[in-house]
Amino acid sequence: MNGSDTTNPRQEPLTAAAAVDAALERLQAGEPILVHDAADREGETDLIYHADAVTPEAVSRLRNDAGGLVCVAFEDAVADAFDLPFYDDAVDHPATAGHDLGYDERSSFSVTVNHRDTYTGITDNDRSLTIQSLGEAAADPDETDFAEEFRVPGHVHLLRAAPDLLAQREGHTELGVALALEADLPPAVVVCEMLDDRTGEALAPADARAYAERHDFVYLEGSDVLGYLD
Repeated sequence: MNGSDTTNPRQEPLTAAAAVDAALERLQAGEPILVHDAADREGETDLIYHADAVTPEAVSRLRNDAGGLVCVAFEDAVADAFDLPFYDDAVDHPATAGHDLGYDERSSFSVTVNHRDTYTGITDNDRSLTIQSLGEAAADPDETDFAEEFRVPGHVHLLRAAPDLLAQREGHTELGVALALEADLPPAVVVCEMLDDRTGEALAPADARAYAERHDFVYLEGSDVLGYLD
C-alpha cells in the first residue's frame, strides 16, 4: 500500500492500510475522522463525518474546532437523482467564467440548502436537521422529493463528487464519498476545513495530527486512501 505510516492516539504505529480500516470503523460508528488531501493540492485537512451522524454537537465541533465551510458532499449519482447542478453551470453571471483555481480544474460546489422545517437554518440544531435529512435522502434518493423537503438558498453548502471519484479528482469531496462507500454507508459526508487561528491559514498537517491524537480521532493522508482503494 502507498501512503505514510500513521500513528494512533497511543503513539503505536499503524500502517496506512490499518489507519484506513480504523477510519472506516469510525465512520460506521458515527465518529469524525481527519483527512489531509496533499501538500501539492489544497494542502488542507478536513474534519469529516458521515452525514447521518451530524448532531448539533457535531455542528458545534465543526464550526469551533475546524472553522471552515460546512459542506455536504454527495456521490455524483445521488446529485443527479436530486437534479443538483454545479453552481457555475446554474448561475448566469460573468463572475462564474474564467476560473483559475490553481489546485483543480473546477469547483465541486452545487447549491446551498436548508431543510424546510428549519427557521433561519444557521443554528446548530437547524444545520444538524438539514444535514441528517440530506444523509437520509442519500440512502434512497429515488424516493426523495428534494424540492419538497429542502429549500434553496440555505446555510448548508452542497458538493458534487466527480463521476469517477478518485480516478478523476482527488479532493476532499471524493475522498470523503469514497470512504463512505467503502464503509457501506450512504454516499453523503460532511467536510469542513481545519483552520489555524494563529496564522490565518489552513491548519498545518502536524497540528491537525496532534489534534486527532488529543481527541482520539483517526488522521489520514489522501495518499493513504488512494493506496488502500487502488
